[in-house]
Amino acid sequence: MIIVNNIKLNIEQPKQQAVAVAVKKLKLQKSDIKDAFVHKMSVDARNGVRFVYSVGINLTDESKEQLFAGKDKDISVKQKQPLVIEKGEKTLNTRPVICGLGPAGLFCALVLARQGFRPIVLEQGEDVDTRTRTVKNFENTAKLDTQSNIQFGEGGAGTFSDGKLTTRIGDSRCGFVTDTLVEFGAPGEIKHIAKPHIGTDLLVNVIKNIRNEIIRLGGEVRFCTKLTDISVKNGAVYSVSTTNGDIGTELLVMATGHSARDTFFMLKDKSLLMEAKPFSVGVRIESLQTEIDKGLYHSLAGHPALPKGEYQLSHNTKGRGVYTFCMCPGGNVVAAASEENTVVVNGMSLHARDGRNANSAVVVSVTPHDFDGDFTKAIAFQRQLEKRAFEMGGRNYKAPAQTVDNFLSGKAGLNINRVTPSYPIGVTECDMADLFPDHITKELKNALPAMNRKLNGFAEADSVLTGVETRTSSPVRILRGENCQSNIKGIYPCGEGAGYAGGIMSAAVDGVRIAQQICSEYTVKN
Repeated sequence: MIIVNNIKLNIEQPKQQAVAVAVKKLKLQKSDIKDAFVHKMSVDARNGVRFVYSVGINLTDESKEQLFAGKDKDISVKQKQPLVIEKGEKTLNTRPVICGLGPAGLFCALVLARQGFRPIVLEQGEDVDTRTRTVKNFENTAKLDTQSNIQFGEGGAGTFSDGKLTTRIGDSRCGFVTDTLVEFGAPGEIKHIAKPHIGTDLLVNVIKNIRNEIIRLGGEVRFCTKLTDISVKNGAVYSVSTTNGDIGTELLVMATGHSARDTFFMLKDKSLLMEAKPFSVGVRIESLQTEIDKGLYHSLAGHPALPKGEYQLSHNTKGRGVYTFCMCPGGNVVAAASEENTVVVNGMSLHARDGRNANSAVVVSVTPHDFDGDFTKAIAFQRQLEKRAFEMGGRNYKAPAQTVDNFLSGKAGLNINRVTPSYPIGVTECDMADLFPDHITKELKNALPAMNRKLNGFAEADSVLTGVETRTSSPVRILRGENCQSNIKGIYPCGEGAGYAGGIMSAAVDGVRIAQQICSEYTVKN
């Protein structure tokens, strides 16, 4: 495929005009072209507002495509890279077990199932439909199910998010993940837009469809089944214990997600090599989506051709980095606690992104040095913040909240004006300075005005801060070697919880990577 990049059109010009520009640039005749299409589209709002397109063109004679490579800085040739599955020779006498049915576990199980390995997937939470009802019940009654919630259950924490697929990794497996998501029901546009998202409302059906395919191929998914122990002999795993019995296995994929704290401590007791890794803590900020659109698009804000405004902001001083994370246009702040007597917030959007507020995390980085390299101290720090947020909220799962003007001036409370907090259980007025250590508060107070200067409307006086955001990524890395195994043979740390991903796409990619590694070593016993 030939790709022509950096085609800029005004927002009134139809996207097919970009295809025409690309064809003209390459000096192609109609008979030369097998098909031509918009490959990627983004919005450039730096000097006016324009669409920037990349156009993909497949030639009738594919062998001629390479002739265009390097002809222009905006022209490249991309060969489609199919997913390569190498066949191993060691006989696997038991079925592989995958712990966790988030993106990493889901894609690992799918690839293994397609290769005949009939994996058994353990998921401590519920299937996505039942889980959705459980989450809604928590929002309505403040009765938390610690086994099935926004963190735990089919699809993982990403199920109740924006379904964002943006990633900074340049891995060829990304194409396989995107194609698979579309195959199982995601909108085809995610292949072409610069910042693809599915939306929680559509993502749940995609997840179910993949799960049903795993089962159809001979795999098994055991919901409400928590991994409680592993048994090791001669340095290798040979069985696992669960809340529903023991399973003999030679291979265990640990794809638990970033909130599986009990599991992390169990693995530590089994002498798995683990270390603390960087993560971040902070708050959710809610602003009016219309103000974000104005800050980005100026006089063209609200134009029907423009997508909802998105941002990614950062502020760095000689201290810690402060940045926005998991921005949800037209979304809501959600109740994401997974342990009793704690408050945790996250954000989500539906596919339409048509809510009144925009929200994102505003977080401050913390490092292993802060915890003497001890991941147990890092988890203790998260828990301390979450318990303090619970107390400040009123000990009833309401969340502490404060408007930006009060936070910056050191006054407790909310001056509600245009922005109404969306946290579903309700909020309690507070001073966020009472929640965080002084150095975190200082960094947030320095960053918010600076970020608002970069994007007017982001941190206005009536923008609402809700706490606490602690689950940005795993505080733990489970070490693995070049063969993707831990120091205990047969255990494969995988995905975000193991410290090898950050978001839906990179977690899914890591799940595929682990499946490929297993396939390259083993063959299924007949």
